[in-house]
Amino acid sequence: MREYILEKLKEHIETGKKEILQSFFQTGKSGYAENDIFIGVRVPMQRKVAKEIYKDIPIDKIPKLLEDPIHEVRLTTLFIMIHHYEKSKDNIKKHIYEMYLKNTHKVNNWDLVDASAHKIVGRYIYDYNLDRKILYKLAESKDLWTQRISVVANWYLISKNEIEHIFKISKKLLDHKHHLIHKASGWMLREAGKKDIGALKEFIKENYSNMPRTMLRYSIEKFPELERKNYLKGEFNL
Repeated sequence: MREYILEKLKEHIETGKKEILQSFFQTGKSGYAENDIFIGVRVPMQRKVAKEIYKDIPIDKIPKLLEDPIHEVRLTTLFIMIHHYEKSKDNIKKHIYEMYLKNTHKVNNWDLVDASAHKIVGRYIYDYNLDRKILYKLAESKDLWTQRISVVANWYLISKNEIEHIFKISKKLLDHKHHLIHKASGWMLREAGKKDIGALKEFIKENYSNMPRTMLRYSIEKFPELERKNYLKGEFNL
């Protein structure tokens, strides 16, 4: 299966793209994606390949494919996983959801998380009305990517006007040291603000002194310029 996917991906390699991606995703020494390998395939082409071949890839082969050292193989596998989820009956959806949770440590870069967490974890939790405690459990993980999954999975819930959990999880993560958590939390807070701007502003006012600047900047990115500048300075009543 791995060679089949890789063969399809190699048809879309772009000259020079490999080096750009390896730099962008910080694959060098001490980078967050140290030693990750890229071959130089754009995401739209990976989506195209996944759509074309997902029926050829058995679901139970997915965990092994997620261990692949090549980044594009892992991302394409997640797109394949999503296609299977969307086309499956309830019992298979449950199987895919549980498989994802057992393999969160393999969803090991921010783009992998952002492409899949809301489409499988968030969607399953919402559609089958599962206890939202699973999101908080994921947030308590020691694994960076599992923590990011806890944040981005909320995107689906937010789209359904269920915004309270992203505020609570973001508050739990205020002391997190990594900018990739700050960015994800700020992004999801911004999405929640599209549903209830008052709730977002109240969250910022209550947590301003402890809120990482990156999280703050991402959360207020769409504010009018003057208001955004005031919020950056902690001036909320002007």
